[in-house]
Amino acid sequence: MSKLYNPESAATGVEHVLRLLEGRWKLIILFHLFDGKIQRYSDFEKLIPGISQKMLAQQLRQLEADGIVSRTVYPQVPPKVEYRLTEWGQALCPALDAMLKWAEKREV
Repeated sequence: MSKLYNPESAATGVEHVLRLLEGRWKLIILFHLFDGKIQRYSDFEKLIPGISQKMLAQQLRQLEADGIVSRTVYPQVPPKVEYRLTEWGQALCPALDAMLKWAEKREV
């Protein structure tokens, strides 16, 4: 059953979602994981050349803590760590695509 919103609770809910996604690199990380892609830490370093190791680790930890990204560590030497979207994180893809289409309508 879908939650019922009033204008105030709807605005608060959207603000919460936007806070989950704020950060210079989070959306770029997410777009590299859409369509079920799995990336390793070193893959992100190559795919996002402007991000520092500290910032990449921080953004991935936040996305993991928020339940958007899952992290799998394989017990081997050297350690192998993979990142993928959770089911809930993958469900974000259509919403972001809709935002892109909405923004295209404003083209000035």
